[in-house]
Amino acid sequence: MDADVIGIVRGALPRLSAAEARVAERVLADPTLVVDLAITDLARLCRTSLSTVARFAQTLGFSGYRELRVAFAGAVARAQAEQERFGFVDAVIDLGDPVEAVAAKLAASEIGAIEQTVSALDFAVLDRVALALSGARQVHLFGQGASSLTAQDMQLKLARIGCVAVHSPDPHIAITGAALLGPRDVALAVSHEGETAETVRAAEVARAVGALTVALTNAPGSPLTAVSDIVLPTRAKESPLRMAAMSSRIAQLAVLDLLFVRVVQHRGDAVTEPLRTTRRAVRGG
Repeated sequence: MDADVIGIVRGALPRLSAAEARVAERVLADPTLVVDLAITDLARLCRTSLSTVARFAQTLGFSGYRELRVAFAGAVARAQAEQERFGFVDAVIDLGDPVEAVAAKLAASEIGAIEQTVSALDFAVLDRVALALSGARQVHLFGQGASSLTAQDMQLKLARIGCVAVHSPDPHIAITGAALLGPRDVALAVSHEGETAETVRAAEVARAVGALTVALTNAPGSPLTAVSDIVLPTRAKESPLRMAAMSSRIAQLAVLDLLFVRVVQHRGDAVTEPLRTTRRAVRGG
């Protein structure tokens, strides 16, 4: 089961019932409650029924409360380890933090995002995507805003090794390109929250014409995952200030870097000449 149970609970909040949301908010405020309390005690504390707590666990994708407790125990242990490692429990940046604290919290947040994302990946699924990318007729990458920058980074990497890779930040161009894909193509859509309408639409169109459609997102159960064949999860927690995409983009880049390395490995010697040619062209000789 996914390592970042706190992120799963937070991401599930919009689709929970009122009673389940009450449980979610209580355990997010104090994750040790799930570890310390039996299901009946937690239900009583949240002013709800035992069946609601059990349903809450199942809604999150766990078999039951026992598996949920195990996941929360791991999350609490990791939080304690992070406190020992970085000197604080929560890496949330406050407006009044001095520069030293900002630097430490950014480091903790971004390191945590990479570690939790990698631990959540199903490597067999990721390798299926890498194989599809390495043999695709063309690859289209979709993303808007900060996710557009992530998509463009992957497009540039793939182009350097001779893959036909396309990305446009213009949503109309992206969607029309998606409509011309086919079963030999791959569409990779990037969206942290999985709700960006233009990205969801491009993925939907690509899937409808037979392209293998892959979502890279932090939000299981989001509109983007509903129109994708494969989901590659990230596990990044952004600051409430949300001044810019930071941890989310770091997590996305980590997954795409891993994908790219696997594509290079799968293509083998075929990448050598394109890399040499593009390097020579950039150097001007």
